[in-house]
Amino acid sequence: MKNNEIGIALGGGAALGIAHVGVLKAIEESGRSVSHLSGTSIGAFVGAFYAFGYTPEQIEKIAIKLSWGNITDLSLSRYSLLSNEKFGDLIIRNLGDKNIEDADIPLAMIATDIATGDRVVLKKGSLAEAVMASTCLPGIFKPIEIGKKMLVDGGIVENVPIHTLKELGANYLVGVDLNDKRLYERPGNIIDIIVNSYHIIMKQTVNLQTKEAHLMIRPDLSKFKHYDLKLANKLTKQGYDDAMKELKKAQEVGLLDA
Repeated sequence: MKNNEIGIALGGGAALGIAHVGVLKAIEESGRSVSHLSGTSIGAFVGAFYAFGYTPEQIEKIAIKLSWGNITDLSLSRYSLLSNEKFGDLIIRNLGDKNIEDADIPLAMIATDIATGDRVVLKKGSLAEAVMASTCLPGIFKPIEIGKKMLVDGGIVENVPIHTLKELGANYLVGVDLNDKRLYERPGNIIDIIVNSYHIIMKQTVNLQTKEAHLMIRPDLSKFKHYDLKLANKLTKQGYDDAMKELKKAQEVGLLDA
C-alpha cells in the first residue's frame, strides 16, 4: 500500500455492530483516512453516520442511548412482527433528510430484493430508507419498498460488502467481520431461532465473499450477544483493541504502510 487511504466494508451483526465504532477510531488513530465506505445491516447504520461526518466519539454517544424500544415498533404487516421505521427516524433526527449521494465519503449500502434474491446496492436516494432496508431482518422487520423492490437485510447476499467496496472505486479493501468468532447458544424463543439461523447461513458465505480483501479485521465478540444494546462502551473498546492489533500486524508484514 503506497498511501494512507483505505476503503472499509462494515459487516452486519445486529448489536455487535457497535464494535465498528471502535474499529473506525483505531483506523483514524493509525493515521489513515477512509476513502470509500460500504455497509450491510448495522454496518450501514454506523457507516451512514461516519460517511456524513460524525466522529467515532459522536457515533458512540448515539449508540449508548440505543434500546430496542427506540429503534423498533410493533407492526401490523402480514410480513413481520416489528417495524424498524424508528431506525429511519433516528437517521433523520441526527443527520437530516439526506440522500446517500450527498455523503462526505462515497457510500454504498447493501439490501436484498426478497422477491428475486438479487443483491441491491443503494448508492443514491433517501439515506434513511436505505438504512432501514439494509437493517431489515427478514421475518422480524417489515420489508422496505423502494421503487418496485421489496427490500430486506443485505446480509443475505453480502454481509461484508467487499465486492461492493471495490465497485465503488476503493483501491485498498478492508473488511470488518463481526460474526467470525460468534458463539451460538440454545435459542430461548422464536426470535433467537430466526437470528441464529440467519447468522449461521451468513457465516458460511463470508469467507468466499471477502477473498478480494487486502485486510480483514475480525474482532473477538464471542462474549457479547447480538441483541444486547447495553454494552456499547465494551463493544467499542473490543472493536478498537482488536482493530489496533490487526493494523499493527498488517504493518509488520508489509500489508500496510507504517
